[in-house]
Amino acid sequence: MVTEPTKNTILIVDDENANLKYLSFILGEDYTIYTATSGENAIKKAKELKPDLILLDIIMPDMDGYEVISTLKMTEGVQNIPIIFISGLDSAEDEEKGLSMDAVDYITKPFKAPIVKLRVRNQIQIINQLRTIENVSMLDQLTGIPNRRCFDKHLNIEWKQAIREQTVISFLMMDLDRFKNLNDTYGHQQGDVVLKTVAGIFQNSLRRPCDFTARWGGEEFVVLLPNTSLEGAIGVAEHIRSSVEDLKIFTEDGVSIKTTISIGVTACNPKSNFPLEKFISNADKALYMAKEAGRNKVIEFV
Repeated sequence: MVTEPTKNTILIVDDENANLKYLSFILGEDYTIYTATSGENAIKKAKELKPDLILLDIIMPDMDGYEVISTLKMTEGVQNIPIIFISGLDSAEDEEKGLSMDAVDYITKPFKAPIVKLRVRNQIQIINQLRTIENVSMLDQLTGIPNRRCFDKHLNIEWKQAIREQTVISFLMMDLDRFKNLNDTYGHQQGDVVLKTVAGIFQNSLRRPCDFTARWGGEEFVVLLPNTSLEGAIGVAEHIRSSVEDLKIFTEDGVSIKTTISIGVTACNPKSNFPLEKFISNADKALYMAKEAGRNKVIEFV
């Protein structure tokens, strides 16, 4: 069964129902359309839906388009949504003012369907290209799992949520044991095979969508476990450790390569004044203790 590609989403804001219906009609075949008839409702829907693009009327009662765009540009989570002004104000000065407020384009009324479609299509193409670049930049090219940049972004989101909801968050820092020796013995190409294989183990060991693994750098990897106690995190870490220990990777000559992993574990119920850097440092210290204790061990930070 072929899955249909997800359509980009557009929020159209206009107090005239006729305009909403017409724009929805000419754009609805290619995009998922949401509508709002007031500035206040537009801001609410933008926060809830986070559309890819907003078409925003300027002249509206109570709250005009200039106020709406100013509010959105100062609101976390929606400040980067591109906005096209749609307006009956058609002078050069009006268009200049709209563009100076960080609108990406300006479409004048009465609408000409081909022009609307082309200008919307151009912006959607830019959005999708930037998204593709962003996604690629967030992946480790060797293992295919998220990289450190992606992890840092994800960690900040989960950390803030743990503070808001007062939940425990756990963190595993992992390092393949004597990986340099493995590289020196079997070559970097075989070392890459090991890295890709163990990355698959990390992904398969995580059971919930919110659990997150990434390559930290070199032979170091990390796992983030939101809403997970220290005991639960140790259980995940032990499963990873034993799975890596049981792993057999064969070279082209049929030689079996064995490797092990050391894991440092920490958990906390973060407060707003608890440094995120300390949370990471605690896991790093536990990893160091696991190495000092003979490797192939799980040690929690105490």
